[in-house]
Amino acid sequence: MSDARAWEMKVFLRVTARGSFSAAGRDLGMTPSSTAKLISRIEERLGVRLIERSTRRLRLTAEGEAYRERAEILLNELDALDADIAGGARSPTGVIRINVSVPFGRHCILPLLPAFTEAYPGIRLDLTLTDEVVDLYAARADIAFRTGKLHDSALLAVRLGDVRRRIVASPDYLARKGIPQSVADLENHDCLGFNFRRAAAVWPLKSGGRLVDREVRGRIEANNGETVRHLAVLGLGLARLAEFHVRADLAAGRLVTVLDDSMADSEEIHAIYIGRERAPRRVQAFLDFMTPRLRALLQ
Repeated sequence: MSDARAWEMKVFLRVTARGSFSAAGRDLGMTPSSTAKLISRIEERLGVRLIERSTRRLRLTAEGEAYRERAEILLNELDALDADIAGGARSPTGVIRINVSVPFGRHCILPLLPAFTEAYPGIRLDLTLTDEVVDLYAARADIAFRTGKLHDSALLAVRLGDVRRRIVASPDYLARKGIPQSVADLENHDCLGFNFRRAAAVWPLKSGGRLVDREVRGRIEANNGETVRHLAVLGLGLARLAEFHVRADLAAGRLVTVLDDSMADSEEIHAIYIGRERAPRRVQAFLDFMTPRLRALLQ
């Protein structure tokens, strides 16, 4: 990439960040007119409109949004390349943006961070814990942890293991409502659920020697697994949660498993990241540190 092309991208990103040609120009030491002309030059070369102009504000077109995302990735890769070469044998530096579900982050990733930050003092971490699946490009994440099938072939992935799920409840709840002995007994129980878009009110279970998607019902839904776990501990219903998520509760007796013979529920979990032949050194350092420890935890 030429210096001129990289400069055009930097100006475009500053315009989108500041929302005006004049503000971006002040940041970069350019006049508003020269800033606007540079953006027009990019649009002429590409043959598409990237920014819709109005007297009140600037708005990215769909093509402009795609250009912004790719420009950020390319410039970040250039910065990482410079840092890698200049750093030589020095410890990697920079920011790693990590997207992870609330349970996996709380119970698996966070406990490993003290040792990681001690080993790599030059790396800064930007953590987002959410049970909503987000697009890595839109979220500007370097690494995300995902359970289930991978659909984006442009992403690189490291398999960490299998996430096994269990149906759990508090002893108090089971004393009040009874212990379910079969899948059909779930009809008489409060099953805690999730309210985000990708969640379905079905639990995959074995019944009569075959796998079925059992529709479940309950009075309480939540937007993350950690809240559902806490609701189960409080005796408010049955919950279907990852084994790593409830391991400490099972050991302490706060929760117990039910319908173990009916569970046939596990999914692969991967660390996924954006890259081509290789990841930036800081991202590779994080993956090299976390992968063996997470694999051991998921066994």
